[in-house]
Amino acid sequence: MISKIPTNSFDRGAASSDNNVFILYTDGACKGNPGPGGWAAILIVNEEEQEFSGGERNTTNNQMELMGVIQGLKAIKIPSRIKIYSDSAYIINAFTQNWIKKWLVNGWKTAGNDPVKNQNLWQDLLKLTQPHQVEWIKVKGHSGDNYNERCDRLAVSAIPWQ
Repeated sequence: MISKIPTNSFDRGAASSDNNVFILYTDGACKGNPGPGGWAAILIVNEEEQEFSGGERNTTNNQMELMGVIQGLKAIKIPSRIKIYSDSAYIINAFTQNWIKKWLVNGWKTAGNDPVKNQNLWQDLLKLTQPHQVEWIKVKGHSGDNYNERCDRLAVSAIPWQ
């Protein structure tokens, strides 16, 4: 994996009060599906921003969407309130439509009794959300949301084209 991740993560107690919430915008992009892909995250707290991005030579768009959220959450070192914005129905619906709970009850099987794709990434994501209070917010892609558009550009620029 090729990554551009700052080493100075948010590890102070800034988000521990009720007035401070982490805002996390994420996105993934893929040239072909499967094919080379990129992921990105923008993390905002108290008007301070950090950008994260990376890519893989052989991946899927859904894997890159998941990686954006995973890498953004890894930067938050204390239990926090987090609002996660994504244009990925795959990610948002997994939490807001209780797909995750159903997968867990069904032994990581879908409603059609097929194995859940990207199970390892979903498990990583679940583990990373555990200490936090997370709100999942669907953003319409390419609709003028500044942070979503920035995240999209970061993800595309992180795709390894060689």
